[in-house]
Formats: sequence, C-alpha cells, structure tokens
Amino acid sequence: MKKYFNLFDLSQKVNYKTEVLSGLTVAIALIPEAVAFALIAGLSPLTGLYAAFVMGLVTAILGGRPGMISGATGAVAVVIVVLAKSHGIEYVLATVILAGILQVLAGTLRMGKLMRLVPHPVIFGFVNGLAIIIFMSQMEQFQDKSGNWLSGSSLYILLGLVLLTMVIIWGLPKITKAFPASLAAILAVFGIVYFFGIDTKVVGDVASIQGGFPPFHIPAIPLAWETLTIIFPYALIMAGVGLIESLLTLNIIDEITETRGRGNKEAVAQGIANICSGFLSGMGGCAMLGQSLINISNGARARLSGIVAAVMLLVFIMFGSGIIEQLPMAALTGLMIMVAIGTFEWASLRTIKRMPKSDIFVMFLVTIVTVVLHNLALAVIVGVIISALVFAWDNAKRIRARKHVDENGTKYYEIYGPLFFGSVTAFNEKFDVLSDPDEVVIDFAESRVVDMSAIEALNKLTERYLKVGKKVHLKHLSQDCRKLLQNADKIIEVNVLEDPTYKIATDSI
Repeated sequence: MKKYFNLFDLSQKVNYKTEVLSGLTVAIALIPEAVAFALIAGLSPLTGLYAAFVMGLVTAILGGRPGMISGATGAVAVVIVVLAKSHGIEYVLATVILAGILQVLAGTLRMGKLMRLVPHPVIFGFVNGLAIIIFMSQMEQFQDKSGNWLSGSSLYILLGLVLLTMVIIWGLPKITKAFPASLAAILAVFGIVYFFGIDTKVVGDVASIQGGFPPFHIPAIPLAWETLTIIFPYALIMAGVGLIESLLTLNIIDEITETRGRGNKEAVAQGIANICSGFLSGMGGCAMLGQSLINISNGARARLSGIVAAVMLLVFIMFGSGIIEQLPMAALTGLMIMVAIGTFEWASLRTIKRMPKSDIFVMFLVTIVTVVLHNLALAVIVGVIISALVFAWDNAKRIRARKHVDENGTKYYEIYGPLFFGSVTAFNEKFDVLSDPDEVVIDFAESRVVDMSAIEALNKLTERYLKVGKKVHLKHLSQDCRKLLQNADKIIEVNVLEDPTYKIATDSI
C-alpha cells in the first residue's frame, strides 16, 4: 500500500516515491537549462544554477500552485542581458531584488486576477510558441563548439541516443508507471554511454557546475536616484515577464490537473523568491512551463517534488558535479524534445476550422512573436490588445434600435447592444431628430451605457432634441449606468428626464 503524507498543504496527498523521483528528474533536467540561460544573459553558469535553486525552493514552499517548478528562465535572461553587458552583475542582482519587490506588491494588491483578461487564443499561441522555442533551443546540441552542424558518426550516435531517450519516455508509461519515464530514460542512456565507452557530448562539455552554497551578497551599487533610473525599467519588465509567464503556467497546470491554484499567492512567492535570489547571487527567474510539465507528467502533484528538485540541484552543485557533468546531453535533449511535443497544443490545430478567423489570427500572431522575439510578455500583451480591439469592433456592430410609435404619438427607440466608444457613431445614426414627434423615449432595457464616450453621446443627443423643443425620456437605465451618468454631472450636462410611470433613473427600479 502506498504511503501518503500531507506536506505544507493539508488538501494535497503526497506520494513520497513519485514526488522524490520526479523531483530528482527535474533537478537533472534543470542543470543544462539554468546554465544555458545564464550564458544567454552573459553571466556565469553558477548564477543561473543558484537562481534555479533559490527560485525552486522558495516557490515550492510558498507558492500558490503545488507541483509547479520555478527557476532561471530564458524570458528573464533576455530582459537582463543588455543590463548585464552595460553595467555588470551587481546591477543585475539589484534589478532582480527590485523586480521581486514589485511582484510582491502585485500579489498583495491581488493583481493576479488580471490573468482573466487573457483570452484562450493568446494562451494557445503562448504555449505553442514556447514549445517551438524549447524545441529550437535543443538544436544547438547538434552543433560543435564552432557552431558547425555535426556529421558522420558523431551525428548518428547523438541522434540514436536522442531517439532512444524519446522512445523510453513515450513507451515506458504504457508498460508501467511505477518509475518516472524521464528519469528511467536518462539513467538508461547514461548507462549505455558509460559502459560502452561511447564518445558523445556530456554536461561537462557545456560548462562546469561545481560550486558551493549560494553566497549572501548585497549588491555593490551606488544608493542614488541615478541608480534607480537605470535598474527600474529592467525591474519593471522583469517583474511583468515573470508574472505573466508564471500565471500562464499556473493556469495551464490547473487545466491539466483539473485543480485550481492561487495566482496572487504565487505572485507573492515569485517576488520573495526573486528577492532571495538577488541576495544569494542568483539571476532571478520565474515559473518554467517545460520543467513543470515534466514534473506533472511524472505524477507529482504536491510541494515535495519542487523541494526535492531544488535541494538535489544544490547537492549536485556542491557534491555531485563530477557525476552530473558526465550525463550525456543526448538524454537531456531527448527529454526536452518530448517536453516540447507535450507542451504544444495540438488541439488548437484540430479546431482551427471551428474557430473565428480573428481568434486564429491572434493565436498565430502570438506564436510568431513568441518565437521570433523570444519575448513572452510582449507576445501576450500584443495578443490581449488585438483580442480587445477585435472584441470592441464586433460589439460596435451589434448595437441596434427597434422603433415604434404608440397610440399617444410617442416614439420609442428600444436599444440593444452596448453603448461605448466603438458603437457611438452607429448609435447616433439610429435617430431622426427633425422628423420625430414631440415626445421620444429611449429604452435601455437591453443595453448598457459603458463609458464616457457613451455619456457624451447621450448628452449631445438629448441636446439635439431639446433644441427643437422635443422631450426625451431615458428608460430602464441599469444601476451602473445611472451611476455613470450621475458621476458625469460635474463634467458634462446630462439631460435625463424622469418618467413618472417607470420611475426612470431612480433607485426603485
């Protein structure tokens, strides 16, 4: 019988075996990525490894999504690379700390709910773009140190080991799930390379991972306003990128596990982790979708796997670097390719014919921006803006007016559809001020006054009727609409005439 124990989260059962083995797999897979991202940022490999340890440990304990893995990421590396080259590591560490403070503030102010504004096509595009980036990042393993593509026996050996890794990861779960397929593949390929003496690229060929415990260090920068003006823009972008990537990863893991994480708690945890990372000589980071999917696919669902991954990563750095540096890069390459395949939302391609053209455009645009610019935050922001504009355009065309005249000669305009900046022009075209009778009723039972442009449009319309001596009644304004109109009294004159029968614009409706 499996033994379970509740760790830090009383609602989550923890399977020791699954969590520990999955954490070990993640720790091994974290090493080449952390090193690669540090090199992208122009920093030493240990800076990335220390960030992976600190980010992973803090978010595993304090985060809002058990099972999610955080560490040094490419998105953060791209943000800080210019600062690292221009001002050096001390300014980078200070930027990481400031970014962490901003993330804590964002979580405290409960800004995690803003992720509700990210449409599904944007998420699909983000995930697909990230999958392509993960896949493309592995292609460098098929190149030598000079950047030339491998050929001959070196290429065939590498391809064979990569394919073997992928086959084990794909096939082992169909036979048994007692042991994580990813770890089994890494150990199998390592054993083949070691015992048969196969000459192939190993982790040590990329960089040395030997080091000690992350040293505490206060960034040596001038405490001046000029320093803040230098690091604040980078910190703001880093904080935004980290939160966007972390909260999107949280949402994706939520969908896979059919559970619900806590976005604001995760934002605070990411901030605390970055603050600690900055003081412990790390480059900072955020949630990692690829590593999180490895963890989740292995069956891990609790905090223990993330804690094990972080602790084992530190153990490898301090005591096991000699062994870890002998791991074949082919095994880790095959693992990450399988992660890329699993990350890609293949369902998004199958449903293209059933999706609106605007959603398809947004999805592909976000994917392209993600792949070309390697800027996940910018890709998401672009997707959200375009989706919002498309939504506004579609709703602008939906405003309608049913017209009829009752037995008393009063003309009714029954408006349906939202009245906002995009629909104001179409709204004004519905009225024939000069030909209308002396009394006009505009009924908003199926409409809403949304913004200041709508209020201004109502004011101008009623003024047009009043100039020709005609009376206008605004009927069935909702509570929020009436509040907007009341708030506008100090800015513009809104001519709302109360209808005694319907008690228009009163709280009794």
